[in-house]
Amino acid sequence: MRAAARLARPDGHGRGALVAYGALSALDLLATSRAARGPRRAAKPLLMPALAAHTLSRREDAATPVPKALVAGLAFAAAGDTALLFDEHEAAFLTGMAAFLGTQVSYTVGMARDLGAVRGIRARPRPALGALAAWAVANAALAPTLDPALRLPVAGYSLALAAMGAAAFGVGGGVGAGAAAFLGSDLLIGLQAAGLEFPSQEVLIMAGYVLGQYLIATGWLTRLDERRLDERRLDGRLDGPPSGVTP
Repeated sequence: MRAAARLARPDGHGRGALVAYGALSALDLLATSRAARGPRRAAKPLLMPALAAHTLSRREDAATPVPKALVAGLAFAAAGDTALLFDEHEAAFLTGMAAFLGTQVSYTVGMARDLGAVRGIRARPRPALGALAAWAVANAALAPTLDPALRLPVAGYSLALAAMGAAAFGVGGGVGAGAAAFLGSDLLIGLQAAGLEFPSQEVLIMAGYVLGQYLIATGWLTRLDERRLDERRLDGRLDGPPSGVTP
């Protein structure tokens, strides 16, 4: 608990927690290559708490607002990661899907509210429309191969995932790239649920997931840092043009 408190203490960069996330990711990918389930995957439930610790410690000081939607999304993802360790049972699979639904809703709301996703979609609608079109095509192709009891939950979750992807593409940058990796990871899970499996599929799923979450979180925090910097410049507290503007 003391170590976790230190990792989450505001220091302006959060490098310690990010190193922990990288180490846990490497351990889990190695474990996944050997066994998709079981005690070797003990690092998996710790991944998102480490990324949340980075989010909290990346703040300049305790007075800097916490990006609540991002932290909530990571908390839901930690619950989903834990449940899906037992996804050979349908109840655990559905519990994990429900937890990740919370992640997608939290991210989508946060991107729209804090990162200007709606404005970005209006300016560049094609990537967002592409995410929704991909959802429709994937569901049309995979739904007939799924267990009938899973079709509606999978369709609902994947729609929320596609909406998150659309919002992330509206934000762009690392957030958009992270959403693309997340979408690819979940598409592989959908193929697996439909009985379409191939070697190293579990490793690719986790690789896309940990990369996607990393890019979403760090891209999100970078956007917030840029916005605070611009606000200070507009207030006259810093010299120089707003970020991304050439003098």
